[in-house]
Amino acid sequence: MLDIVLDPSTPEPPFEQLRGHIAAQAASGELPAGTRLPTVRALATKLNLAVNTVARAYRELESDGVVETEGRRGTFISAPVAPADVAAAAILFAATARRSGVSLAQAQRLVTDAWTSS
Repeated sequence: MLDIVLDPSTPEPPFEQLRGHIAAQAASGELPAGTRLPTVRALATKLNLAVNTVARAYRELESDGVVETEGRRGTFISAPVAPADVAAAAILFAATARRSGVSLAQAQRLVTDAWTSS
């Protein structure tokens, strides 16, 4: 069950609050893989948000790999990424950065920039 309460007093925009709630519930297992999310219109109505606000949150969740949209079937929580997969990606990134002559500080900056811009 999707349990979301948005805080209008926070400076964080509603789409980001929504994205964060869904991502956190997916990561915790509260929303297991395969869970179908409400339609954009239904969730917008339930949360008293603009349809575009919910659509943006869903797009960003899809971009992050948290959800998958299957056309008319709907939007579903994706299977979680295993920590071993994250570790393998980190090893590959570190090796590529070293071969490219990127320093550790530069590599950390790249990760920080990617983390905050996505």
